[in-house]
Amino acid sequence: MAGAPCIALVAGEASGDLIGGGVITALRRRLPDVSFVGIGGPHMVAAGLQSWFPQEKLAVHGLVEVLAHLRELFAIRGELVRRLVDLRPALFLGIDSPDFNLGIERKLKRTGVTTAHMVSPTVWAWRSGRIRTIRAAVDHMLVLFPFEEPIYHAAGIPATYIGHPLADEIPEGVDQAAAREDLRLPQSAPVIAVLPGSRRSEIERMAPPFIRTVRQVIERVPETRFLVPLITRETRDLFEGILYREQARDLPMSLLFGHAQEALAACDVALATSGTVTLEAALVGRPMVIAYCVAPLTYAIGRRLIRVEHMGLPNILAGESVVPEFVQAAATPDNLAQALVNLLLDEQVRATVRDRFAELHGILRRDAAETAARALMPYLGVEGARATT
Repeated sequence: MAGAPCIALVAGEASGDLIGGGVITALRRRLPDVSFVGIGGPHMVAAGLQSWFPQEKLAVHGLVEVLAHLRELFAIRGELVRRLVDLRPALFLGIDSPDFNLGIERKLKRTGVTTAHMVSPTVWAWRSGRIRTIRAAVDHMLVLFPFEEPIYHAAGIPATYIGHPLADEIPEGVDQAAAREDLRLPQSAPVIAVLPGSRRSEIERMAPPFIRTVRQVIERVPETRFLVPLITRETRDLFEGILYREQARDLPMSLLFGHAQEALAACDVALATSGTVTLEAALVGRPMVIAYCVAPLTYAIGRRLIRVEHMGLPNILAGESVVPEFVQAAATPDNLAQALVNLLLDEQVRATVRDRFAELHGILRRDAAETAARALMPYLGVEGARATT
């Protein structure tokens, strides 16, 4: 290799920052003099990234919010592309945030810069036509789930299954007793983790039926305790306001700042909004009930486009209905409470689910950062390396 390369990375979300920090560390172990530029958060910066813009500028959710920040987002992307075209890094790696990153990757690839993307858009669930956009933008895909790799191979796109970083982070066989002791919970009481979502829109939609579900569970299993991890002060305040409106401040619910994994480790079962947290619950080994609700028009459109049988990631990965999920009108407090009580009272079913989740954990634990670094090294001109496809 003639000299140490410069690698550019962009991660627009906190989850992408965590993944990116691990990849930077793994690459630096192989190339101590490599430099990293782009956009990232605290994990990537601590690992050695020179972040040209604050990551928070990209972390915008919701149609109205995105529209309000669209001019700034286009300006950031335009300036980023200009700098990278001048710099000509050895590699550009976009981490998730496909709406932002794929446009950068397409433009850079046209100029001869090698591009890779980590975390596949859900082409397997909906908008499968995006595979053509990805082919035009990306030289190599790094995917988190095993069923994604053959999709890209079939489309003629080099891809590597790297496993999921959460599976590396979460130990196999968490200590429930220790988690309960840390959270000052009785060892013998039934405990349910309630996970209404991390975004304001999710909590506004899911908190009311979840709170009503809690009340019904208590009517049937009065000694049950509930843990509600909430990621920010804003989401905690929002949830507390909904508790007040629902006249439910008397319920035995402990609100936590973050600590979702601790809540999952301590609980017997979880009630979760469909999303990454359901994968987290599965990796901790906790049976769960999954709920999914969106605006009626969004659901009506999505139902015509979505091509998967299940909504929850654990069920999608297992290829079968391992845990109950209730979508839209079916996500009623009656249905959710009954499913939770069924799980609480049936240790044999819970054990079967835990065993199935342990299998998934083993499949997804691949040392994602190291596997990603190995797949990227051939594109950095390392002698004797061979691309993984």
